[in-house]
Formats: sequence, C-alpha cells, structure tokens
Amino acid sequence: MPSENSIDSALVKISEGGVQLEGDLSLPPGTSRLVLFAHGSGSGRHSPRNRYVAEVLNRTGIGTLLFDLLTEEEDQIYETRFNIDLLTERLLLATQWWESQPSSKGFSLGYFGASTGAAAALMAAAEIGPKIGAVVSRGGRPDLALPRLARVRSPTLLIVGGEDDVVIELNREASEQLRGEKELVIVPGAAHLFEEPGKLEIVASLATEWFQKYLKM
Repeated sequence: MPSENSIDSALVKISEGGVQLEGDLSLPPGTSRLVLFAHGSGSGRHSPRNRYVAEVLNRTGIGTLLFDLLTEEEDQIYETRFNIDLLTERLLLATQWWESQPSSKGFSLGYFGASTGAAAALMAAAEIGPKIGAVVSRGGRPDLALPRLARVRSPTLLIVGGEDDVVIELNREASEQLRGEKELVIVPGAAHLFEEPGKLEIVASLATEWFQKYLKM
C-alpha cells in the first residue's frame, strides 16, 4: 500500500470556451485506476468530505481527480448549482482532458458523485458507456438524472444516510430505473452530510470496496 508521501499530486487546469476549471490530481505509484469526483451544489474540490474519501482511495492505490465543476462566479448563482446538464458537460470535459494525457493510457475510470454531482456522474456515465467502470453516489440526487438512468451500464453504488428520509426515497426510485448492476446502501444513524462520528469512514470503505471490485487493474 503506497504511503501518503509517495503519492504524485498536481494542480491541473482544464480549459474550454474561455472557462478554466482547477483540479487536484493524485496518482499513487503504479496505479491504473482513476476516480473523478463530481461535487454537489455549493461545493468544490476543497470539500472536506470528498477529500477524505479521496485520501482513503489514494491510500489503497486508486488515483483521484477532484475538480471544480463551476467557476467561482458560476457558483454564486443558485440556479446554476442545479443545472445538471452543465455539471454533466463539465464532468465530460474533465474526462476528455484526462484521456488526452499521455499517462492516461490503460487506465480504468470511475465516478464518485455527491448531491447534485451524483446526477452529473450518472448522466456522464450514460453518455460515455462501458468505459466508466463504476459509479458511487454519496447522499446523491440520482433522481435528477431520471431520463438517462436506464442507459447507465456502469455498476452503481448508491449510499444514503439512514436519517435522510426524503433522499432515501429518491434513491429508491432512481435505483428501480437503473438496468445495470446496482446496490443501495443505507447507513444507519447518518444524516445527509454523513457528519456523525464514524459515518464518513463507512462511506469511504464502501466506495473503496466498490471501486476495487469493478475498476480493472
């Protein structure tokens, strides 16, 4: 298992059409698996919850790319945070950026989405197809991707807090629309943000197991 100090980390910039997004790319030595993070509304690559999950993945040898789906100006507009088509477009842009890198050859890809970012992850997975080896949603809103869910073939793990009643039902409804391999895990005693002691650790463990199972070495 690689040590934290041996992980190759870099700030990357992804640009298109006058928009520049920043991301943090972390690649453990010898890895051939990369998980791209799609953050939720009002969040970004500095989200402490997603960074924690990313660090756990890195320690198990899985690379991560955390990046801002929106610019600072765009994030100030409430409606933009829920523009799933725009968020999906940005996630696809980041995926294309990674695939254009010389070091990307032979990598298997996964998506980790939180809140509205989960909808973007599923929309992007439906668009790209089998190339996305796995999707994990944390407290996500997969219902916002409802029209595309039947096209998702990537094995999908939906993680929801046991106290997050409304989101539980939305995830159940979305799970019924998924046609590929899927699993819905409800974490007892956890609310929407998994801030209770030990709950985020459960999320990280579940996500790690899912990506280890479905992302090819």
